[in-house]
Amino acid sequence: MKNTATPRVGHPAPRAATSGWLQAWLPRLVLAPSVAISLFFVYGFMLWTFILSLTSSRMLPSYDFVGFGQYARLMANERWWVASTNLMIFGTLFVVICLVIGVLLAMLLDQKIRQEGALRTVYLYPMALSFIVTGVVWKWLLNPGLGIQAMVQSWGFEAFRFDWIVDPDMAIYTLVIAAVWQASGFVMALFLAGLRGIDDSIVKAAQLDGASLPRIYWRVVMPCLRPVVFSAVMILAHIAIKSFDLVVALTGGGPGYATDLPATFMYTHAFSRAQIGLGSASAMLMLGGVLAILIPYLYSELRSRKHG
Repeated sequence: MKNTATPRVGHPAPRAATSGWLQAWLPRLVLAPSVAISLFFVYGFMLWTFILSLTSSRMLPSYDFVGFGQYARLMANERWWVASTNLMIFGTLFVVICLVIGVLLAMLLDQKIRQEGALRTVYLYPMALSFIVTGVVWKWLLNPGLGIQAMVQSWGFEAFRFDWIVDPDMAIYTLVIAAVWQASGFVMALFLAGLRGIDDSIVKAAQLDGASLPRIYWRVVMPCLRPVVFSAVMILAHIAIKSFDLVVALTGGGPGYATDLPATFMYTHAFSRAQIGLGSASAMLMLGGVLAILIPYLYSELRSRKHG
């Protein structure tokens, strides 16, 4: 007799539900440890630094709260104002010069010149180095007895002077030279990518109208690169505010404290002078400066995506 019994059918519904739950929650479970560590070691320590800035902590943290007394001490500290002034000088020159050099180099490479790949590598190579290496190299180059000044004088130009690194009034500009040398190639890469993304028909139409190449770049191309300009300014300003290793390697904050920046001020007072409360207050002001740059950038990005 032929067996006509219907075969038993499994129950895929629970398995499908389990599989769907795993697919939905597995990425979250994998990322949860990293998120928890970041929350604790980044944002948790930010909160702790703010709390310390409200205390009278010196060599070790204490919780004798003094309100905003440390911020008042910071505002009355001459060295802090020197560091802030240096940051304005360094940051402004660093951002502007990097933008100018980066745009010019990007325009040069955009002309499809020969050996473009080799030149692009040469310009980008400094960005592969750390600021410590950059600072040490430029410290040798700017040393009056070993570097550029000694070399030019050995050629017979005895009156040549390039001793900015030991001049309190000019030492801050040595930081600008070293930082621009390292970061301008990165800015070039940003603008070159932006230039390669512009439709060639726009440029050809301007050429048919009789516009010169400089005018095309200034009137047609650069307005199309406003997002790139904004991004480059935000990144460079962020680098300038956080600059620490370059100062330590190149000038050590000297002569005296002529090349102090807020980052070196914070480190010196928090870890060398046993004034943790004052150092924490300066760190919070630095954080405020970074947020003043990042928030407009994030707002612009989110707004462009929303309207895009």
